[in-house]
Amino acid sequence: MNDNPLIHLELDGKVAILTMNDGLPGSKNCHNLDFATRLFSCLEEVEANKEVKSLILTSNDEKNWSQGIDVPWFLGLIQKQEFEPLQSFLFTMDQVLEKLMRFPVPVIAAINGHTFGNGCVLAAACDFRFMRQDRGYVCFPEVDMGIPFLPGLVDVITKAFPKKAFSQMILTGKKYTAKEMHELGVVEFLADDQTDLMKKSISFAKSFNKKRTIFSDHKRKLNEDIIENMLRLDFGAIEEKQFF
Repeated sequence: MNDNPLIHLELDGKVAILTMNDGLPGSKNCHNLDFATRLFSCLEEVEANKEVKSLILTSNDEKNWSQGIDVPWFLGLIQKQEFEPLQSFLFTMDQVLEKLMRFPVPVIAAINGHTFGNGCVLAAACDFRFMRQDRGYVCFPEVDMGIPFLPGLVDVITKAFPKKAFSQMILTGKKYTAKEMHELGVVEFLADDQTDLMKKSISFAKSFNKKRTIFSDHKRKLNEDIIENMLRLDFGAIEEKQFF
């Protein structure tokens, strides 16, 4: 088992549950280098356990699944002209997304609250999305914050978000409810509350008992072009510090 301040891993039979668990006031499971490194390590640990048949990614924050990039950390390093940690973070986050899109078992995002920006990208990289309908909004606030997207992430997002809806979201910064996300097909299943969310997510996860080889093959065929495009486009942008 792997347990640390950022990610908690537990097993429920053959279901692995990764809980984002930063435990820091106001941090809202935001993404920085430490978060990305730990999440990637947890994913590798789950992947190595051949008994695991499905994975749930959730959060223990009362209001948030993830509010995306840790903006104060990110901007603070830019102000200090310390670019290496930022580049390492972006490369590692791409590794996380690649890992999820290649993962040999189904990955279910159990979304229990607000999911913004890079949190949406993380959810889109998963195979299925469950969301409680009594709490939480989904949005891309980058247009209001003056933050650009890495070029390869658009394809990752539109794997789950209809392109027209995504274009409206990134141009307006509008917040969408769980019901609206369900109507758009971004969220496959709605839950009444936190208890119902985990109950439905775990029940769905336990319905899988697929062979890893065939599941990996299906996901490779579905996601290979997205992954290759992400890695190709993002590498140059990160190396050239286009966003710093």
